[in-house]
Amino acid sequence: MIKLSGGKFKRRQIESISQFVRPTASFKREAFFSIIESYATKNSYELYQKKTFLDLFAGIGTMGLEAISRGIEKVVFFENNYEVIKVLNKNCMKLCNKKQYKIFNEDLEQLNIHIEFKNISIIYIDPPYNKYNISNLLSFLQNKINKDTIIGIESSIKDYFEIPNKLKLIKKKKYGRTNLSFLVLS
Repeated sequence: MIKLSGGKFKRRQIESISQFVRPTASFKREAFFSIIESYATKNSYELYQKKTFLDLFAGIGTMGLEAISRGIEKVVFFENNYEVIKVLNKNCMKLCNKKQYKIFNEDLEQLNIHIEFKNISIIYIDPPYNKYNISNLLSFLQNKINKDTIIGIESSIKDYFEIPNKLKLIKKKKYGRTNLSFLVLS
C-alpha cells in the first residue's frame, strides 16, 4: 500500500501492484508539487481550480490522485496495461467521484492523445525508463498545451531527451538515480 503525501487525502492509502509499476516515492511527489506550486505562485498561474492534470504513463495513479487530493478538478490518466488499469480504476473509485477522472487505455508510443488541452495546467510524464522516446512526446505536446501548462518529467538519469524549440527547461532536480525536469512554453 502507498499513502498519499498531501492535501485532503493525506495519509490515505491506495493499492499498488508489485509487477509492471514503480510508483513515485513520497519525497519525489512532495518535491514535484512544491516546485510547481512555487513556480505557479511566482508567475500567477492557477494550477488547481477548474483545471485538469494529465497523467501520462499513469500506473496506479499516484501522481494524479495526489493532484486530486491537492484540489485539482479533474485528472486524465493514460495507461496501457490492463492489470494496472484495474488497480488504477479501484484507486480512483476510492477517492474520486466519476466526474473527477477519465482513464484511457492507450499506448502513448503512437501519440494517441485526442483530448481537449485547454484546461490542462499540469502534465506529468513518467514512462518506463529507457523505453519511450520522450523527445517525440514533447514535440507533440508543445503544439497542444497553453502558456500556463507545466510539464513535469520523471526520468532515469541515464535517459536523454531533447527539449523542442517551443519549450524551455525551468528547473531540473536529481533524486538518486532519477531526474525531475520541469518545462513550460518558451
